[in-house]
Amino acid sequence: MRFPPRRAGTLAGALAGALLAGGLFTALAAPASAEQSKPLPKPATDVMPPVELTINEQDGKPVCAPAELRLPADTNVEIRVVSSAKTPVTITAPGQFENARVLHADGDLVHVASEKGYLVKQNGKGTLRLRTLPAGEHDFACTGTTKQNAPFVGKLILTPPA
Repeated sequence: MRFPPRRAGTLAGALAGALLAGGLFTALAAPASAEQSKPLPKPATDVMPPVELTINEQDGKPVCAPAELRLPADTNVEIRVVSSAKTPVTITAPGQFENARVLHADGDLVHVASEKGYLVKQNGKGTLRLRTLPAGEHDFACTGTTKQNAPFVGKLILTPPA
């Protein structure tokens, strides 16, 4: 089938424009995705210590135990989360739950869109494997979906591995 010259030129121009736009889109998108997927350096140790974090309720508010969570810094750890709370609870710790630091999550854990924490479903259980932050002390919080103005705040203490 032959197209009149004007239509063929318009079609060719549209195809060229689409290809150029697609190539430009790919070129612009590539650096952003490359920055997000920076690999973490090798962990400080190959040991992956398991830790259990329990969530209970007191007076309708979530309480996480232990209140002082001691973990080795710059290390892959496994946190087993067990909740007996009657409502969903979000666990947060600044910088700790960003995509690059999370190695694996399963069970009743849902990564929140802000990458600042994990939602634990009502009476939920799950396993979270992550790379800890560098040595230092940070706050962590357990916040109930019905008591957002009254989070439980604990300490995340990251020490250099032995």
